[in-house]
Amino acid sequence: MTLGGANVWTNFSYGYRNESPSGWLLSPDRSRLILFTKNKKSPRNSMRIFSHTYYANDLGEPMAIKSSTQMYLDNAWDKWHDLQLEGWTFEELELPESL
Repeated sequence: MTLGGANVWTNFSYGYRNESPSGWLLSPDRSRLILFTKNKKSPRNSMRIFSHTYYANDLGEPMAIKSSTQMYLDNAWDKWHDLQLEGWTFEELELPESL
């Protein structure tokens, strides 16, 4: 790419890059949610991810925790992608303070 006569090579990204899966996935039947969060205490070269499964109410909001697990980053990405292939959808939710 040439700008102002100088040879300038740029590599633009029109999205965003996540180093780890994070956020909520809602099951296709809207009965469960999974929250993915990074374990902030895990070393960068061996990153671990928390996966918290919640029961969901009729509105698709977290109602009660079902289980929690911790996994390595590669396994978390695999699970994140597999769930989306099974019909789970990304949701923008806040964790209620009562949970």
